[in-house]
Amino acid sequence: MPTDSPAPADSPRTPSAPAAQAPAPFPERAPLPDPGPGPTLRDPGAPAAVARPPVPPQPQPHAPALLPAPAPAPAPAPAAAPGPAGPDPGPAGPDPGPGTPAPLTRRGYRAVFAVAEFRAVFAAHLLSLLGVVVSELALTVLVYDLTGSPLLSALTFALGLLPYIVGGTLLAGVADRYPARRVLVVCDLLCAVCVAVMLVPATPVAGLLALRCLVAAIAPVFTGTRMAALTDILGEGDLYVLGRSLLRIVSQSAMLIGFGAGGLLLTVLSPRGAITVTVATFLCSAALLRFGTRDRPARATRGDGGGTLLAESLSGARLILGDRRVRALMLLFWVPPTFVVAPEALAAPYADAIGAPPAALGLLLCAMAVGHIGAELFVGSALSPRDRSRIVLPVAAAGLLPLLVYAVRPGLPLALAALALAGAGAAYVIGLDQWFVDAVPRELRGRAMTLLTAGLMTVQGLGMALAGLAAEFFPVHQVVAGSGIVGTVCTLLLVAEARRTDPRRRSCTEGRDGADRHVTSR
Repeated sequence: MPTDSPAPADSPRTPSAPAAQAPAPFPERAPLPDPGPGPTLRDPGAPAAVARPPVPPQPQPHAPALLPAPAPAPAPAPAAAPGPAGPDPGPAGPDPGPGTPAPLTRRGYRAVFAVAEFRAVFAAHLLSLLGVVVSELALTVLVYDLTGSPLLSALTFALGLLPYIVGGTLLAGVADRYPARRVLVVCDLLCAVCVAVMLVPATPVAGLLALRCLVAAIAPVFTGTRMAALTDILGEGDLYVLGRSLLRIVSQSAMLIGFGAGGLLLTVLSPRGAITVTVATFLCSAALLRFGTRDRPARATRGDGGGTLLAESLSGARLILGDRRVRALMLLFWVPPTFVVAPEALAAPYADAIGAPPAALGLLLCAMAVGHIGAELFVGSALSPRDRSRIVLPVAAAGLLPLLVYAVRPGLPLALAALALAGAGAAYVIGLDQWFVDAVPRELRGRAMTLLTAGLMTVQGLGMALAGLAAEFFPVHQVVAGSGIVGTVCTLLLVAEARRTDPRRRSCTEGRDGADRHVTSR
């Protein structure tokens, strides 16, 4: 199954692990000897030199020998001796700190799987996600078999999205108030219990829908806690970004594989029999997280945010949305998906409108996910962290433009190409992940990521509903093209806001203004 609370963007941040600091030998490396009287290059901690004697200079601790003269052995450095190009520690252990060395970054996704705790999180995510997809399909069939109502059957899917905003807003404080491992395990067990009750034949349809709502309300808490916990497991740098990317790729793939697997299961099992598989996946996920991850303390104390869980959740949401930088980044996560779901929501009527065969519907639904997976794999493995950061705003601004092809009512091949390109545009979130984790203080990170997840699911459901409503009054191809136009305009406004709130841009401007003032004051 299924990821902090913001203070002002310029507030001090507390690193999550000491590994974020550079190794000791690097800052302590002595400067080259100055042949002339250069007092500004002298080591600030060294006594002032009165005269330069002809004898060799007094050796400094940790200073590398610059001349081949006999000298006492240098004091042992606290870390492994770096090579001539700077520190180059070996592969990280099971819990690397936020500072990730460059060699791990160059290894790409392999470096993420080298972390044992992430392997447990990845396996748990894969199992529970497949279980959720299978249960959604099986529960929809079960409700239809019991009632014969297409409305209630469709409502079963909708109830998987609507409670996200409730759980993500009112229960977000759980992610920071309690230890992450405990929250994740308890969420999995609660979901397993809810699904197990669905298996009871005496459970009425209203009870099935209520249990579906409960599982959906727990989902954002689970996802937000896991996203925040990844910063403890992988650090706050590139490993975290690649780890999040892998989990997203799994989520996209599960939508393609899970529904196919669910359909096969329903050919040999009853709907309740298929739902039983979900109980097993939740229990396996809980076991993997309990025994495969370390127990870490909670990020926030019980007094943070007002005392009660509800007060902490609401105050966290207020702080997050009240910070201009964090709000801009969060909206950059939310707004493009609101509009990009229109062609998926209208895939069936569009396939009918262009006279495509029945198999075309499956292709239209899969094309965007295929484009997203391919682009994310390429960006995560082929681009450096700096390049991934550079493409965030340009790719986000252009991501919805392929939908404009629908204005000419394209045939199936051109529509599939446009959908694949639109899916590829979602690769901007890899760099955006790093910006977001940098902007949110650690003690509020769980709440911010829980709210992010809840909002993302909610806006996608809202986007589907608005697309369907618009299609009642306008042709489908015009609705899809219009969503591309409106979405691009909204995204461009957010891109401008993200540029204005970029702390690097602000610091450069302040530095330039300060230099101008200094010149003027002469």
